[in-house]
Amino acid sequence: MKMLKEFPIKTHDSPVLRPRGHFRFNTISALVVLLFVSAGMVVQGFVTSITDPEAIGTLAAGALAAAGLLFVLPYWPTVLAVLAAIWAVPPVVFDVDFTVALMFLTVGFLIAPGYEVISQWDKVVILRLGKFHRVKGPGVIFLLPLLDSVAGYVDTRIRVSDFSAEKSLTKDTVPVHVDALAFWMIWDAQKAVLEVQDFQQAVVLSAQTALRSSIGSNNLSTLLSERESMGEEIQHIVDAKTNPWGITIISVEFKEILVPKELEDALSREAQAERERNSRIILGTTEADIAETYARAADTYKDNPTALNLRGMMMVYESIRNKGGLVLAPSSALESMNMGGVAGTAALSKIMGYANLGDPSPDEGESK
Repeated sequence: MKMLKEFPIKTHDSPVLRPRGHFRFNTISALVVLLFVSAGMVVQGFVTSITDPEAIGTLAAGALAAAGLLFVLPYWPTVLAVLAAIWAVPPVVFDVDFTVALMFLTVGFLIAPGYEVISQWDKVVILRLGKFHRVKGPGVIFLLPLLDSVAGYVDTRIRVSDFSAEKSLTKDTVPVHVDALAFWMIWDAQKAVLEVQDFQQAVVLSAQTALRSSIGSNNLSTLLSERESMGEEIQHIVDAKTNPWGITIISVEFKEILVPKELEDALSREAQAERERNSRIILGTTEADIAETYARAADTYKDNPTALNLRGMMMVYESIRNKGGLVLAPSSALESMNMGGVAGTAALSKIMGYANLGDPSPDEGESK
């Protein structure tokens, strides 16, 4: 958690590219124009035997300049204006009859704008005379001159949009700032273009609304501890709204949850107190388990004094062996262990002197 502060919302390019004109005059279109210019000049040369290279070069240069104009102004009125100039200017400027070449140029300028190359991840929505015709792509497509138009180039790859809910109140009236990400993709280009005007903005606004609603219906503790379940809830809500648009919401993930500084300190103290409480509970539970174990051990030794005496002797021995010091015990302890007599003292000496793991027994020493 961090202190509450403002963050700018990032924006991404739209997954639908609206055509700037009626078509996209591209490299293939220019090559088509060049091909028809060359073919027209060749056929014109065979028909009329033109020998004026200057006139041929000027006409070809003018045609290529007109093609360059279509890169800047990709509109059918521009094409019609170019064709009108093609038929009007050469008879005035040149004394040569370019009728055959002009016919080839006319066909070339009508066909060339119809060729487009669509990328692998794009779909193109085609309108014919203003009505939906079909969805094309990827690859090279051809549009009928003056009849077909492109409604939009749709990017069908997975997209990501970030959205946020600023100063939203949780169920327990805590102001929070939440940043989240929505991963989504277009699965139906026709619906995405024809059903909603700006569906990217609609997706973001729908996700923001669902996020604010989810924040308002949950406490802060739930918001902090159950991010995945809340993300799935928001994903289902937004996906149900965007599916009629041909869009599916893949997932919604929380990036950051920010709370005010004062509340952050209070939550830190609350968490510290909770950890202290848990540690005390664990300590008390451990003490109870130890006491229960001691009680079971006492029940075992209660009816077996010999075992209790042996356990006491071993405790004394382990204390002397491990610590290397002197153990002081009351005389009553010696009497209870039957260590006051000569036999008990001898037995204890024998244990203390020869019970080490690496020391040989007295019998083994004498035999050696």
